[in-house]
Amino acid sequence: MSVFKYEKDANGIVTVTMDQTGPVNAMNTEYRKAMAETVEKLGAEDGLTGVVFASAKKTFFAGGDLNDLLLAKKGEEAQFMEMLTQIKQPLRRLEELPVPVVAAINGAALGGGFEICLATNYRIAFNHKSVQLGLPEVSLGLLPGGGGVVRMVNLLGLQNALPYLLEGKKVTSEKALKAGMIHETVDSLEELVPRAKAYILEQKDNSAAAVQPWDQKGFKIPGGSANSPKLAQVIGGAPAMLAQKTRGLLPAPEEILNCAVEAARVDFNTAMRIESRGLAYLATTPEAKNLITTFFFQMNKVNGGASRPKGIEPQLTKKVGVLGAGMMGQGIAYVSAMAGIEVILKDISAEAAEKGKSYSEKLLAKRVAKGRMTEEKKSEVLALIKPTAVDADLQGCDLIIEAVFENIELKNKITASTEKYLCEGGIWGSNTSTLPIGQLAEVSSKPENFIGIHFFSPVDKMPLVEIICGDQTSDLALAKAFDYTKQIKKTPIVVNDSMGFFTSRTFGTYFDEGARMVTEGVYPVRADNLGKAIGMPVGPLTVNDEVSLELVRKGMETWKAMGIPDKWGEQNALREVINFLTVENGRGGRHHGGGYYEYADGNKNIWPGIVDKFHKPEFEISDQDIKDRLLFRQVIESLKCLETNVLRSVADGNIGSIMGIGAPLWTGGFLQFVNTYGLEKFQARCAELSEQYGERFDCPQIVADKIASGETFQ
Repeated sequence: MSVFKYEKDANGIVTVTMDQTGPVNAMNTEYRKAMAETVEKLGAEDGLTGVVFASAKKTFFAGGDLNDLLLAKKGEEAQFMEMLTQIKQPLRRLEELPVPVVAAINGAALGGGFEICLATNYRIAFNHKSVQLGLPEVSLGLLPGGGGVVRMVNLLGLQNALPYLLEGKKVTSEKALKAGMIHETVDSLEELVPRAKAYILEQKDNSAAAVQPWDQKGFKIPGGSANSPKLAQVIGGAPAMLAQKTRGLLPAPEEILNCAVEAARVDFNTAMRIESRGLAYLATTPEAKNLITTFFFQMNKVNGGASRPKGIEPQLTKKVGVLGAGMMGQGIAYVSAMAGIEVILKDISAEAAEKGKSYSEKLLAKRVAKGRMTEEKKSEVLALIKPTAVDADLQGCDLIIEAVFENIELKNKITASTEKYLCEGGIWGSNTSTLPIGQLAEVSSKPENFIGIHFFSPVDKMPLVEIICGDQTSDLALAKAFDYTKQIKKTPIVVNDSMGFFTSRTFGTYFDEGARMVTEGVYPVRADNLGKAIGMPVGPLTVNDEVSLELVRKGMETWKAMGIPDKWGEQNALREVINFLTVENGRGGRHHGGGYYEYADGNKNIWPGIVDKFHKPEFEISDQDIKDRLLFRQVIESLKCLETNVLRSVADGNIGSIMGIGAPLWTGGFLQFVNTYGLEKFQARCAELSEQYGERFDCPQIVADKIASGETFQ
């Protein structure tokens, strides 16, 4: 039985309903066979007046089969090109049928799904927020290889098509209609197929309705071809703008730009072959393997609840108490209220709490000004936040999150005095970034209900929450924290207790290594620039300034007071630099008037004092060594976290490193990086770095274990 249901009505209209095995329709072997057979049958159909493509799934069509793409290997590009031909030929034959073909889009049509739609003459979509349309392949290191690049350029013109191709923009039906990507919308699913059929009947005497714009005589690409003077500036400036964004580390945007420009320069069929070659090349790159593995398979695993305890009912948070209305607390209050949760925002004074609430007011006012929210909705959200200085207002909270300074005595005092206001079975969460949850839970009357809920700043923008389980944390507490994180539309990773956990501990190695280079004599700006060159958002010295040197100094003092100043390796160089900047020169970081850098009149320049103190012009080190030291330190620390069970899964490590630390996108995360770099090669490079720069570069045993077993980090 075919997975494409084929029904012809009395008017000669065939409705093809795609219903593949499994939860979604996808461009796999089953699809290729079904589509080829269907197009063959349509071509031979007597009395055919039109075709409607519909879907029996909630999503119209999910796109390419990423398992196939992961298997693509260098040297096998010819086989890959053949597979693309099997996808492209039936779609080309579909758009060459002598009758109108209509896509009845009932749900999301992304990637390959939208490429099928582009091969139809007329596109009608259900006007609902669940319907997303677009070509997001670039986010997985790929390009749309089913004709998407070529057809989008021919449909919208090069300049208008580029944002959808280079940024992977996904749009609603309404926005797609406005952009010219679809022709019509309907307000209910019941209208969809009947409206598609009605359109076909309306075109009875219009033969042009069966011909794609690019197949019509005298067709010109909207906005002109690549040779037109109007586009010369766009084409000339685009590579430089791309390089600024990708730093030359992501091949997909460059390849997409090349294919799009060619699509505006050569004939349709030649452009299709160029597009296929582009995807055949990209599918074999390590960058694509990394992005597909992490951003598709592992992200689905994390968001799908792989780290959530099984067999526990969904835990809805109705009332959350947030202790501390500073930078973190006010952000937590905002995202909670946006999710419809009642918030008690408590600080030591009513004024401080009110100030914390005003943060939400400003963010909401921006949304209203941009037309993304009504005044009524803004008032509703604000009404959910109650600022207070009274402990008793916390009564009945099913979750309290403490977000005060990283001081163990202060945190313990607050826990002891306010924990009693939790409702029966309520959970206590600490937004600590480094302090062990087991130690913080010692003052709790119910340590099984105590958990770490580590947010990242600014909370309204950062997508990750690191959930930390202490030795006594119960599965119920974990389920509650996990479900709350999903409720506020964040991505949760779950780790085990440790000083610094996973993200702070790993991130700390980045600015530690930067400080070491400064003390060795490397010109500070060079170390910073090469941090950006590996794909980190900013250099190690800049990030230390942004995080606050003063905060790092206090953190190091806290660790010293706890008797573990160098828990994860000696930090003499970092201590020396931090002490020189903060204690000796009063330079606590950007928000304290300056640190490594001076910040004046919108300009940022290296502070001469740091150069005078440490720079040694005679000191020699290659750019590659600097780059590898900055990257490998973080990778090695991630491996140690996995080896010692701080990280519970590889997926949590990869997603956490990208979304929480800012790991370079091309790596797919710090653990995935080792897979495509090559485990043996990684081990050998660690040995070189260790011999030259110290034992902190020793390769963790877990790598040798994986090599011995023939496994990678999955």
